[in-house]
Amino acid sequence: MYVGMMCTAKKCGIRFQPPAIVLIYESEIKGKIRQRIMPVRNFSKFSDCTRAAEQLKNNPRHKSYLEQVSLRQLEKLFSFLRGYLSGQSLAETMEQIRRETTIDPEEDLNKLDDKELAKRKSIMDELFEKNQKKKDDPNFVYDIEVEFPQDDQQQSCGWDTESADEF
Repeated sequence: MYVGMMCTAKKCGIRFQPPAIVLIYESEIKGKIRQRIMPVRNFSKFSDCTRAAEQLKNNPRHKSYLEQVSLRQLEKLFSFLRGYLSGQSLAETMEQIRRETTIDPEEDLNKLDDKELAKRKSIMDELFEKNQKKKDDPNFVYDIEVEFPQDDQQQSCGWDTESADEF
């Protein structure tokens, strides 16, 4: 049976022994809740989680089931599996994933290589999408006007006054 867009993902998780991604989904044709177990093969504590997530998401056998599951979520699940295979506790793995998936506002992104920069940008994009208010949201307001308090003493910038004399 070809599933193509005929299922709605409900939950996605990881099974450690034997390694597998477990997807709970609802079949839209029959309205039944089903479980799909996708075995994880050739994955070790040295494997790249991003690559493994991409391969699973693009696998022809699982592609239609994983359309609604984000690549970031699959990467996290593979990170849990890698932590388990490395002998880390669940708490240690969760802390490591939290450090990898949060943005430090003081971090200089200019010093990162292209791969790490792309990772940080995708995290920022995901946060933006999550926090964005859309027209359909109940708290959406079209035109918000905000009055910012004005200090009596406005500080002038040195570059602003100097450049005005030059023109």
